[in-house]
Amino acid sequence: MAQIIDGKSIASEIRAGLKEDVTRLLQSGHRRPGLAVILVGENPASQAYVGSKVKACEEIGFYSSSDRLSADVPEEVLLNRIKDLNSDPLIDGILVQMPLPGHISEKKVIETIDYRKDVDGFHPVNAGKLVIGEPCFAPCTPAGILVLLEKSGNLPSGKHVVVVGRSNIVGKPVANLLIQKTRSANATVTICHTGTQNLSRFTRQADILIAAAGKPESITADMIQDGAVLIDVGINRVPDPNSKTGYRLTGDIDFAGCEPKCAAITPVPGGVGPMTIAMLMKNTFLSATGKIFY
Repeated sequence: MAQIIDGKSIASEIRAGLKEDVTRLLQSGHRRPGLAVILVGENPASQAYVGSKVKACEEIGFYSSSDRLSADVPEEVLLNRIKDLNSDPLIDGILVQMPLPGHISEKKVIETIDYRKDVDGFHPVNAGKLVIGEPCFAPCTPAGILVLLEKSGNLPSGKHVVVVGRSNIVGKPVANLLIQKTRSANATVTICHTGTQNLSRFTRQADILIAAAGKPESITADMIQDGAVLIDVGINRVPDPNSKTGYRLTGDIDFAGCEPKCAAITPVPGGVGPMTIAMLMKNTFLSATGKIFY
């Protein structure tokens, strides 16, 4: 039986540790770390994500603010709100929930956030620092993947890691994290994507396979080698007539087919997902305490 990497449990440990850190911080006379979240429109999934982040702040002891703007809000109004938060001394982290309505440039939004409060790790300054190995805010999902590997005893050092997907949110940053000369990384990395011919030729070479392509159960048992470690970033809704909701959640990896063959695997849900919010909270705490930027 494969090791099931329990992201929910590991994320809970991180959040519990941060709660203790906040208590000590307040005892030292420091103010509470503050996170500002902006939601544009009424996308149900985005509303749920924002709610989870605000709830995490309350649980850990952060100060949080939440702006909910209409879907037709002018781009300039949103950018000005971000600028206000940039100068707010109570706010250490700013998160604008994606996706945004089509009339708003995600690029402008990301670049308007002060990179020192960019706890999502998407600002070009943080992206550049990540590539060259300087201290920065790493994107939350990629950072969470490295923590999952370390906490589960599957360190990537010296291993061949194959990443399927090249997004700016997961694929590119996780590859850049993994090649850094650090204890929790130091891997040899191959990136595969929609332009890769004969994907299986590469995935079968992976000691660790990270699937972040956004295609339900596209990684099957015949595409992995025996004893591989599988990290499933995907979360997809697929029709299921036996479910009350009419659908079920699944990842980019065929869990049932691959689990008997691999050494370790993350479930969906309950694997990578919980780590994203945990690492967002960690980045906010680091911003508040000046552990990264001076």
